[in-house]
Amino acid sequence: MPSNKELSAALDIEGTVPIHSVQLDAMVVLKIVKHCRESIPATVTGQLMGLDVNGVLEVTHSFPMPKNNQDSEDDASNYQVQMMRCLREVNVDDNSVGWYQSTNMGNFMNQSLIEHQFEFQQALSKSVLIIHDVARSSMGNINLRALRLTPAFMKLYKEKKFTTEALTKAKLTFSNIFEELPITIRNTALLTALLYELETADESVEVSTSHLTTYKSTASAPASKSVLAPSFDVLDLSLDPYVAKNLENLMDTIDDHHQEQGNYAYWQRSVERENKKKAAYLLNRKTENARRAQSGQAPLANEDVDAMFKTPAEPSRLDHLLISGQIDNYCKQINEFAGPTLGKLFAVGELQK
Repeated sequence: MPSNKELSAALDIEGTVPIHSVQLDAMVVLKIVKHCRESIPATVTGQLMGLDVNGVLEVTHSFPMPKNNQDSEDDASNYQVQMMRCLREVNVDDNSVGWYQSTNMGNFMNQSLIEHQFEFQQALSKSVLIIHDVARSSMGNINLRALRLTPAFMKLYKEKKFTTEALTKAKLTFSNIFEELPITIRNTALLTALLYELETADESVEVSTSHLTTYKSTASAPASKSVLAPSFDVLDLSLDPYVAKNLENLMDTIDDHHQEQGNYAYWQRSVERENKKKAAYLLNRKTENARRAQSGQAPLANEDVDAMFKTPAEPSRLDHLLISGQIDNYCKQINEFAGPTLGKLFAVGELQK
């Protein structure tokens, strides 16, 4: 029998073991996918329930949250408390370990998400955010990402100090706002048995899912398609709609980035203008004092020059970081999916020569 000390270390009751991976139950994945797909194109959120065991955050249950309204914050909190109470009554894990959110085309880097995740990690140091991209999942492979805010970003966000000096000192860029954790999907024993029951290597064997039994098909199996049969799909030169939409989003985000750069440049010009006014005032004052000294008059009284010429405060660089991170996401997605299309275009270009 394990001792109480061993159990405490495994369950990490004192919260000393950092999280290094996330384990999702297959049922949790299905619930997240179903909720996000039913609500597309709206962005939806939900709660994750589970427990962290020896550095692995095990998510065993989830439930969707109601759609946000202008005055529904209290209603959402009451709904969450009632759901957790109901889960406790039916002996289901009711420990909140994070939340999930849907996204489309990888567009999730915004201040609302940052604020929500910051509050979660402030209250629950081991909470995690699961991002499900519905558009990328429709391409054939489910897209799930487990994210947490880095300690450096948490410190700056708590201080609300996103100046150029603070970012440089903390060595913070758009690439280390989040830390991504690996995700594993766990199947229960019953589900694993069902998958083995459904799996068959013989195409002439059909499966009856109603009774979970197999039987031989009496009808002749259709002739398999030859691997040498011509397929003209690979010659389609039309641009992938997913890539085209990513390019549109990328251009819009670059416009936002250009606007942020313009705001920062305007601040720099304002600071330079105030510094020139201050320098000119000090030079005139120095010249006047020298003239008064020659004529035997008393120098001018000291004045608070900094109060007279106030330098405008530097705008927050948080939006710049988030926009840069969003541009990086779009570029990675375009680089991933544009390869086959560009290869076909170059091949056709060589054939036409």
